[in-house]
Amino acid sequence: MKELVILGTDDKKTICLVEDEELVEKYEEDENNKSIEGNIYIGKVQNVITGLQSAFVNIGEKRNAFIHVKDILPKVDIVKNEKPEEKNINELIKPGDPIIVEVKKEAVDKKGPRLSTHITLTNRFVVFMPNSNFITVSQKIENNKERERLKEIAKKYLPEGSGAIIRTVAENKSEEELKNDILKTIEKWKVIQNISIDEIPQKIYDKGGVLKKTIVDLVDNKLDKIVLKDKKDLSLINNILDEIEADVKIEIDDEILNKYNLSKQIQATESNKVWLKSGGFITIDKTEALVAIDVNSGKFIGKKDVEETITKVNLEAAKEISKQLRLRDISGIIIIDFIDMQQDENKQSVINEIIKNSKKDRSKVQVEEFTKLNLMEITRKHINSKK
Repeated sequence: MKELVILGTDDKKTICLVEDEELVEKYEEDENNKSIEGNIYIGKVQNVITGLQSAFVNIGEKRNAFIHVKDILPKVDIVKNEKPEEKNINELIKPGDPIIVEVKKEAVDKKGPRLSTHITLTNRFVVFMPNSNFITVSQKIENNKERERLKEIAKKYLPEGSGAIIRTVAENKSEEELKNDILKTIEKWKVIQNISIDEIPQKIYDKGGVLKKTIVDLVDNKLDKIVLKDKKDLSLINNILDEIEADVKIEIDDEILNKYNLSKQIQATESNKVWLKSGGFITIDKTEALVAIDVNSGKFIGKKDVEETITKVNLEAAKEISKQLRLRDISGIIIIDFIDMQQDENKQSVINEIIKNSKKDRSKVQVEEFTKLNLMEITRKHINSKK
């Protein structure tokens, strides 16, 4: 059973994905500090930093945003491996210029949002790219015949000079379903283009924040129902479902926090220490550059040889780490310090365990081999959290 649980007030919401009574994903959204990732603006170039091949753009938010030359060059130039430094940013933009941009990354600490002129509009089955002339298919769709079928359908309905990313949930969908999704997204782009601009900078498209993105991502991912703690959210959820033409069962349950020990499960995500059933534990520490995860044997002693005991703790930790990356939406570079193992086959077993459990993750997870210092490096893209 897969349920999306919506908790909170008008100002702040907690969004929980529960699978078979276990909390597997959790996101928070504050209306007063809402995610702007995916929003589209007509910004105004403030100043150009030639030495960095970059510029600062006023988009009307708290801080000026940042754009690099590679995010201004046409996407086809990047695909052809044309080096961004071969074109001077001064040839592309200058102070005072209006520029249509999408926020690709949220502001972090003292850094402003990261922008791109490579606009994307996400719908249920496709991500429409009005300024990029190529089509790609999600790597999670592995059947080559199906990949080609999806590409051919997209080619039939995309306008000349535009492109698309075909999402994983498009697999085995009918041509009619994909056609409707593509055409609806194209219409959305036409509406954005025809917005009357009274002043610059100005937001011209609001992606809808974390709540809408989560619903769009999950409605075709075997979601059984949406559970609301407060019926005041019913109209909001219905509007989102109507917009994407999705039909999902909705329930109102003001006692939902008492079910599945959900309140306790949510509270546990606030701690940097996670206990393992064996008595070992992991600690999760975030820094500006990376996330460090340390595995400890804790209370677990074991009854056999040391190598076997250590491997057992590490395998259990590997499974739990995969779960925590998804649950906390941890992204970027993740360094894991497992307890040192001597045998290569045991190290490989731990790698395999991480890879196996990462397949449950909706985000892309890249797992590297152990380093000479017996550290494992993982990279993961965030799904919803503001970083």
